Amino acid sequence: MTDWTSDANEALTLSLVRSQEDKEALAENESYIEFHPNFTYPIYGEDEKIYGYNDLVIDLRFASGSLAQYLSVKYSEKLGSSSTVDDVEGTLAGFIPSDYYKDERAFLKRVAEEAVSFQPTGQLISSYTRPSPLAASKGKGKGVERMQNLDPGSVDTIEFEVYHHKATWNTPGFREYHRRMQLFILLYIEAGTYINEEDEVWEFVLLQRKRRASPHLATYHFVGYSSLYPFYHFPEKVRLRLSQFVILTPYQRHGHGSELYNAIYQYVIRRSDVAELTVEDPAEAFEDLRDKNDLKMLLANEQFMQEGFGGEVSHGGGRVGGVGRTGKSGRGGTGISTKGKMGPPADKAWVEKWRKDLKIAGRQFQRLVEMLILLRLDASDARGLRAYRLQVKERLYRFNFEILAQLEKDERHEKLEETFQTVKEDYHRLLALVH
Repeated sequence: MTDWTSDANEALTLSLVRSQEDKEALAENESYIEFHPNFTYPIYGEDEKIYGYNDLVIDLRFASGSLAQYLSVKYSEKLGSSSTVDDVEGTLAGFIPSDYYKDERAFLKRVAEEAVSFQPTGQLISSYTRPSPLAASKGKGKGVERMQNLDPGSVDTIEFEVYHHKATWNTPGFREYHRRMQLFILLYIEAGTYINEEDEVWEFVLLQRKRRASPHLATYHFVGYSSLYPFYHFPEKVRLRLSQFVILTPYQRHGHGSELYNAIYQYVIRRSDVAELTVEDPAEAFEDLRDKNDLKMLLANEQFMQEGFGGEVSHGGGRVGGVGRTGKSGRGGTGISTKGKMGPPADKAWVEKWRKDLKIAGRQFQRLVEMLILLRLDASDARGLRAYRLQVKERLYRFNFEILAQLEKDERHEKLEETFQTVKEDYHRLLALVH
């Protein structure tokens, strides 16, 4: 017996459609079509089920550059007229611009035309290159050497460009572009919602893939984006909050999320009007991405590491701390007796100075400092271990004060110790991502 129920996440199929010439430039293992969302409950309800159809396919395609949309709903059977049958197209149409295509031929014609005419808007704030997967599959260069000798002007090189929009709605065409791309927030961010268009202070950072069809012609393809919201920061600056962050499925697990985050961070560092970058209620995956890249940034900052730990430290690809020739975790080798500002305990005034200079939010910077201390902590240094434990527990106590204050003293100490061990275990996991 048929139950006439479809899983909305499986039924909704997304595609980033390219022109025929662009498709021919793809490697065999590259695919940007027929992938699925993580969530559909904002559209089709909490249980993410659609009732009334068999073999339901919701075919939603985007022109890979302009994000112009095509929507088609197909099925093998549909229940007879009934109020319980879900209106698949009508429901989804309420979340996308009304000018979506229903005619496949007209949509593909627009894709072909825009392959050569579409250009990103906004201010170019960063870029990076990757070897073309097609060139790599043909054996043109390999490994690190290939990555370090990429010619941005070559057809064998793929460029990725990051564009910033401020005073957003003043940019011709961007409001319409945003209305097409904002659907990805609902489909990929849990509890994601559309922003209020009437609020004109929003900022956006978009990542675009640029392919050179010839030395004089490039095509652009949407990869992902982030939205930012400025809050007043006394006395005359703003605190920029990263609110939404999404990389589309075909581009995930290729380092593009880190590239976009780092581009945003470096742009914040360059802006004199921004006091710090914060993140709104980050998901676990994004929190890991943020921690990993912030740690790499600090480890590569020679002055910060020198002041923090004193003596000689290694940077870049080298290991800071770890197991040395002495067989002990930490400084290794002949050892370094000079004590830096990291302690433990860390010098609070020094930490705050660097936090402001690096424009990192308070709790995040304290966590990063704690991770770096743990990385170099000597397991045989009882005094250092105790000082570190007290430093972390002090932060945890302040952060969870309202909950902990309600507990009896012994229970409070037990809960703090339990939380400390959990935090330390997670720090080891995060440090393993960068070392």
